[in-house]
Amino acid sequence: MPLPLYLLALAVFAMGTSEFMLAGLLPGLAADLGVTVGTAGGLTSAFAVGMAVGAPLMAGLARGRSGRGSLLGFVLVFAAAHAVGAVTTSFPVLVATRVVAALANAGFLAVALTTAAVLVPADRKGRALAVLLSGTTVATVAGVPGGAVLGALFGWRAAFWAVALLCLPAAVGIAKGLPPVAPSTDRAAATDPAPALRAELGELRRPPLLRAMLLAALVNAATFGGFTFLSPVVTGPAGLGDLWVPVALVLFGAGSFAGVTVAGRLADRRPGLVLAVGGPLLLAGWPALAVLADAPGALLPLVFLLGGLSFAVGGTLITRVLYEAAGAPALAGAYATAALNLGATAGPLLAAASLGTAAGDLGPFYAGGLLVAAALLVAAVRPRLD
Repeated sequence: MPLPLYLLALAVFAMGTSEFMLAGLLPGLAADLGVTVGTAGGLTSAFAVGMAVGAPLMAGLARGRSGRGSLLGFVLVFAAAHAVGAVTTSFPVLVATRVVAALANAGFLAVALTTAAVLVPADRKGRALAVLLSGTTVATVAGVPGGAVLGALFGWRAAFWAVALLCLPAAVGIAKGLPPVAPSTDRAAATDPAPALRAELGELRRPPLLRAMLLAALVNAATFGGFTFLSPVVTGPAGLGDLWVPVALVLFGAGSFAGVTVAGRLADRRPGLVLAVGGPLLLAGWPALAVLADAPGALLPLVFLLGGLSFAVGGTLITRVLYEAAGAPALAGAYATAALNLGATAGPLLAAASLGTAAGDLGPFYAGGLLVAAALLVAAVRPRLD
């Protein structure tokens, strides 16, 4: 894999850390800015909505421009938003910085996904995507716990400063190490003119692309719904102390890194194998996590396994979106990003709704099983991937 891919992954690591780190910073942040924890939790929703809306919008604005210039601009805006957030004493201003950061994150990821596909041969998109998404998985392993430690020792603002500073070497690496390749350029058609914007948007009428996006959204909704509400299960039904929460989160992150790495080697040539094996295991795994939640010896290994399966299947489906959107070279990454973040937005909302059922804290895991079941039903409509 080319070095520029790893430079992009470093920026994705910083952005992934920012997206998830608020879970450990909300109490101190709320107290400092004089709002309730529930109100402060709205920062997470603001970021998720900005990501979902921003992917196609930002990719459209970057269409036809230098991939290097667009990526550099997005990462610098992202860093600036965190610098402003670190010094503000106004909660509305902080909300605004989260929305701006989400738009920059969405634009960066949309262009980065397309650029990653340009940097490698056409039959290695899955491996390139695995390298890119490893930035997110490493963020759950190291970035999020690190942000929580910084917040505990120096306050929540230190975590925001750390994310801003982490963007700087990524920006230098992008400026120096990434060739000025336009996102709409394809190795197989480098001399052909880019499709018109209307033609790229018209790709959304194709059932195979819509099906791939829906499958990716459903599986990732299960992933983010279960991950978001893992902590209450660790300290509740499992009977473990607060110090076990970061352990469980790191296990999930380590599993996700392993899953996306292994699946990256299969997503191009054997996607059906990943989905045929991983899909049923996920269908059984989320309810099993609920049933065995009171047995820590089973819960923790299952958390690792589900992290691996979730990102293996979810990452493979995101790769399929890129393949199915080949007719929209500039917006393919935006479609993949939108599918990913639709799941990241809807999953926690559905999981939160399940907390009010008889299942209580275990509801998100049963909801995850239902979401995977829905994905398998959609896949069964046309068993063979296009």
